[in-house]
Amino acid sequence: DMDDAKALSLEKEATPGTTVKGVTTAEAFIASLKRPRCIMMLVPAGKPVDSVIEEFLPLLGEGDILIDGGNSHYTDTIRRIHDLEDKHIHFMGMGVSGGEKGARTGPSIMPGGDVDAWKAVQPMLEAVAAKVQGVPCVAYMGKGAAGHYVKMVHNGIEYAIMQMISETYLIMHKGLGLDNDQLNEVYSKWNQEELESYLVEITARIFKRRDDKTGGRLIDMILDEAGAKGTGKWTSQDAMDQHYAIPVIDIAVSMRDLSEYKSERELAEGVYGDPDKHIDAPTEKVIAELKNALLVGSIICYAQGMSMLRKASADLNMDIPLAEVVKIWRGGCIIRSVMLDKFYDIYLKSPELPNLLLDEAVAQMIKGAEASMRRGIARAVEAGYPVSGLNAALGYFDSYRRGHLPINLI
Repeated sequence: DMDDAKALSLEKEATPGTTVKGVTTAEAFIASLKRPRCIMMLVPAGKPVDSVIEEFLPLLGEGDILIDGGNSHYTDTIRRIHDLEDKHIHFMGMGVSGGEKGARTGPSIMPGGDVDAWKAVQPMLEAVAAKVQGVPCVAYMGKGAAGHYVKMVHNGIEYAIMQMISETYLIMHKGLGLDNDQLNEVYSKWNQEELESYLVEITARIFKRRDDKTGGRLIDMILDEAGAKGTGKWTSQDAMDQHYAIPVIDIAVSMRDLSEYKSERELAEGVYGDPDKHIDAPTEKVIAELKNALLVGSIICYAQGMSMLRKASADLNMDIPLAEVVKIWRGGCIIRSVMLDKFYDIYLKSPELPNLLLDEAVAQMIKGAEASMRRGIARAVEAGYPVSGLNAALGYFDSYRRGHLPINLI
């Protein structure tokens, strides 16, 4: 950091007994490293990455390794690989997931690109990655921009599952009248069952969090407008360019965009009346239906994302190992869940499986929850609650399982 105070602060925050060095110039930074130098950049995607590369390049030598650990678009990564190849600099695009907790306790790491560079950094990455049953959540994701492509799809799945969770929250909060303590109980219970996952876990926790300004619950203070960093949008854009069907991710991106029309939505509510209708059905029954809807919807999100990775791997010549992808997503990352253990076994057994929905064990899970999911979505639609994500998941399933679609009429 060019700010001396920040560099010094970093050193002071180091864990006792460890050595952390803060520097304020690129020259001092490069001079502090032994050859071959291994440098990992964590800066915003786009021009900042190119700016750092340009600053470092005159100071680097043949065989040095540059790693982009940010959320760069995979096409930029491909360009940088080719640009640096001619200069004999190893370049890797590397997805990192886990947020601030992952930074402290171990993230899920998705490196791709230069295989010689991967072999050089593998011991370091395995040491800092999250562990599941002693196995590091890091593996070589494939050639070219595979690391950033896998992270892009990871974030698309994350968008989709968060969208569906938010829909179950709306129905239980407004349609059933559950308060924050009751919502905490529901999601906490779900997190002890088939839906056990990081996203459900932190959903449960947010309902208990107090706002430091008002003393009320934080969830009630947050504006209902969501921005985006771009990776969800990139997933949808690339899927449409390459003809991959990922409608749950698509609608999750669209709903974030729609949320920004806050003033128009308030005007429309004045035109069409109060949208919060009570759902006249036993509370426990509706909760069970929503749980099954989220379960099936989540499976379908993973199925769409993994299918996209399989097709992109072939189309872009990346050789992405799907079993390894699922394995490293089991810990450290935002979309980690108990479902991934099942998916890992499936891909070990059938690495060329076109879609998770074709696996018999997955089919049995869906068949056991499908009818309940339909009832839950139907109740929500009848009462006027937006369930675009859950509906998109069900629509994808109903379309995918049909040997004949009405596209002949189109």
